[in-house]
Amino acid sequence: MSFRPPYPDDDSLTGGVVARRCLGWLIDAVLIALLTLAIWWVLFLFGLLTFGLGFGALAILPWVPFLYHFLSLLGVSSATPGQRAMGLTVRRDDDLGPPSVLQALVFVLVFYLTIATSGLLLVVALFTRRRRTLHDIVSGLVVVRTGALTAAGGGWNMPPGSAFP
Repeated sequence: MSFRPPYPDDDSLTGGVVARRCLGWLIDAVLIALLTLAIWWVLFLFGLLTFGLGFGALAILPWVPFLYHFLSLLGVSSATPGQRAMGLTVRRDDDLGPPSVLQALVFVLVFYLTIATSGLLLVVALFTRRRRTLHDIVSGLVVVRTGALTAAGGGWNMPPGSAFP
């Protein structure tokens, strides 16, 4: 049984999402770079302190971006810090619930596969319903505005409106 969200149209959910996703991605790229640099310094010092035996731990650095995105999607807000800053969240397309572990895994894997193949496939978002990219479609997820999830009157556990217009 499929649940139909009580929203009048998809424009309230996905209006302006493409530009916000791009800006959120830039924020995330900076945060990933800073996080990777900090981890590199810690592991480098660890390698020096262990007289070179710890340098093998530097092999975890390529996993940092993947884990950043994956763990962020499984977090309470279901969004990376860049997406949160832009007022976005990642939800299931059918009922707007938070993503499952498998959906988050597929989302991140296909995202990085898309980036590895020049990122040109991200243009799909300009032509799809709800502005979904290829990794959104394959994983069954959609990126929506956080403010649109809270109805004007608010829910029993949420204040009316949102901090994000």
